[in-house]
Amino acid sequence: MRSRSSRGVAVAASVAALGACSFAPHYQVPKTAPPPPAYRELADWKTAQPADAMPKGDWWTIYRDDSLSALETKAEAANQNLKAAFARLQQARADTRIARADLFPSLSAKATATRARVSPNSPQYIAGAPTEGTDFDVEADLSYELDLWGRVRNEVAAARATQQASAADLAAIRLSIHAEVATDYFGLRSYDTQRQLLDKTVEDYAKALELEQTLFDGGAAALSDLEQAKAQLHTAETQAADVRLLRNQLEHAIAVLVGESPSSFRLAVNPLPQDATPPRLDPGMPSALLERRPDVAEAERRVSAANAQIGVARAAYFPQFVLTGAGGFNSVHASSWIGAPSLFWSVGPTVTMPLFEGGRLLAQTSRAKAAYSEQVADYRNTVLTAYQEVEDNLAALRQLEIESNTQALAVEATGIALQKSQDRYLAGLVTYLEVASTETAALQAQLSRINIQARRLDASVLLVKALGGGWSENMNPNPSEARVGEN
Repeated sequence: MRSRSSRGVAVAASVAALGACSFAPHYQVPKTAPPPPAYRELADWKTAQPADAMPKGDWWTIYRDDSLSALETKAEAANQNLKAAFARLQQARADTRIARADLFPSLSAKATATRARVSPNSPQYIAGAPTEGTDFDVEADLSYELDLWGRVRNEVAAARATQQASAADLAAIRLSIHAEVATDYFGLRSYDTQRQLLDKTVEDYAKALELEQTLFDGGAAALSDLEQAKAQLHTAETQAADVRLLRNQLEHAIAVLVGESPSSFRLAVNPLPQDATPPRLDPGMPSALLERRPDVAEAERRVSAANAQIGVARAAYFPQFVLTGAGGFNSVHASSWIGAPSLFWSVGPTVTMPLFEGGRLLAQTSRAKAAYSEQVADYRNTVLTAYQEVEDNLAALRQLEIESNTQALAVEATGIALQKSQDRYLAGLVTYLEVASTETAALQAQLSRINIQARRLDASVLLVKALGGGWSENMNPNPSEARVGEN
């Protein structure tokens, strides 16, 4: 008895050991280039010192703009790309449950009642037997694969990693959509500012043209001055019309982002204040970036899924053990259908072993390994791209702040030059050509200032996106630094 018990324990231990077997390589997150100690573009760039720099919640609230926050809320609820990404996540979750189902036995049941006639001329016909009869049958079938080589468990692991990748993809799409809403919104407000400036310019140029027409009619101005005033007015009108076109296109883009029809969607004209500046952001340490980027998490999970698929491919080389069983009742009479004499059953293992596949299994393993290498390369490239995007936008914020300061000086200088030129013209010392040239330079300087302002806000949004998004209100300790709100 003792020896039988020992053998039973040994058999059970052997089965347990086989059940723990897996041919997937031991997974480790692929190595990448070591993160730098600090971002290079942070040199000579003063950042805020927030109490908590980790992503949390609705990051766009740092811009303190109620209209932007309302648009972001609409996009979260109604954007169709977000809905599609969530549906893909639901599919991935279902795929995981489907894969997990193979870890358990499958059981099915059926019942049939068949009336049939056998041809007397059939070789199966038994002489003297009736040609017609009824067959009553009810049975249950059981099937269970012994996952000795880890095929099923690796399928589950791959499905679970893919599900996690889908969740990260949803987060990445959500971040991208919210960032696009913000950049389009600030772009639209920038066009409102340009439109305001150009409308005022058109009004001033129209008055100047009236004056030139009066002077020309009185013989006090040359035809060239009159035509220069006309050209200047029509050029400004063209610029104003083009800004309206660009503004309308951005309004249509925002409508799609928030899930509304561009035909009925409207945003009120809302120019940016002249002193609108982006909030100061603390990018944190480069070593923390990879924990905050959903696209990096997605890429890493796809590597894990590809690693598990190698185990699935390798398991195909080995026998497949399936336990099958069937049982039920069968009779030719309904009265004796359910009863002990009508009982039947069968049980036993099935072993399937690949002997010759023409190189199919080797090719499947090679393909799984190549897919893994592809995902590793994609992951490493995603990491490098993450660092690049942060550095790009840090550089943009730093350089655009310098440009904003120098452009403000240019606007001031051209304004002074314009005033002097107009005084000289009224005194009869210069022609209108000098006034027109100075006015054009002043207008372009102001338009450039507005453009730089919009680019600074865009770079701020893109930096938040590059850092993984979700900044908290207390990341900016000095609320007065962020002035982007309503005019």
